[in-house]
Amino acid sequence: MPSSVMPTSSRNGSPAAVSTTGLRKSYGDKTVLDGIDLHIPAGSVFALLGPNGAGKTTAVKILSTLISADGGQAQVAGHDLAADPQAVRAAIGVTGQFSAVDGLITGEENMLLMADLHHLSRSEGRRVTAELLERFDLTEAAKKPAATYSGGMKRRLDIAMTLVGSPRIIFLDEPTTGLDPRSRHNMWGVIRELVLDGVTVFLTTQYLEEADQLADRIAVLNDGKIVAEGSAEELKRLVPGGHVRLRFSDPASYESAATALGEATRDDEALALQLPSDGSQRELRAVLDWLDAAGIEADELTLHTPDLDDVFFALTGPDQTKETVR
Repeated sequence: MPSSVMPTSSRNGSPAAVSTTGLRKSYGDKTVLDGIDLHIPAGSVFALLGPNGAGKTTAVKILSTLISADGGQAQVAGHDLAADPQAVRAAIGVTGQFSAVDGLITGEENMLLMADLHHLSRSEGRRVTAELLERFDLTEAAKKPAATYSGGMKRRLDIAMTLVGSPRIIFLDEPTTGLDPRSRHNMWGVIRELVLDGVTVFLTTQYLEEADQLADRIAVLNDGKIVAEGSAEELKRLVPGGHVRLRFSDPASYESAATALGEATRDDEALALQLPSDGSQRELRAVLDWLDAAGIEADELTLHTPDLDDVFFALTGPDQTKETVR
């Protein structure tokens, strides 16, 4: 990886929904979390990316009090995770990649059962159930067994059940795994609505487009360490490889351009040149101005900038450095 340095996460006094320092977890001689630090502002979407086995689900389980950490400190919703886990549980909701919906009872009965678990009165439970079923477009299916629901409907019901307790922080552990593209996009809409209501969303995902679309900040977890953190755009700037590609149909124009642009990479078969570029408007304009001044006309100009796929593979592949980038 290049030596670019990631700007640190903002610590400008914005209240943290989740913060951790040196969080550690091991199973036997395998270290799953190796001292991770997080600062997630309230009312934002934070995405934790990483390959299978990187420790994403372990982090969620610790922060939602399902398992305990071996070391480090954490606060969730202003409560110390170790000292006051009950207060943490009261403030959060958790939806995993495997639905907690009971398929043998109806969607409405699932919701009412959750209302009972939150000790809501019968009338309050029915009111909240009706509101959430309508919000998640499940009213027509409310009286049907949840086993008859599609994958997307079950996932929406799962989140609706999570919201019965009015949590201010929701952990979504790979919430769109197994969903078709349409259902995945519908789920993105649900998540955006949650944030508009002021809910903080902690999202783990293997879908890089999902993180790009939803997250205010993204951390990449690899071998138990946070190897990079920032906005999607900040992370993309970590990875080299941005370029402008010029393609010509006239061999003479191609040769003239190749001679003048000594640093360009040639593709003689395609009559194409590749120029390093950071993707800025200034650089793109400079290329166009140069072509005009030289009287050379390219038949096609395309711009490639690194995406989160490039970032992910660069940071989690076998050749990545072990140095944390922030």
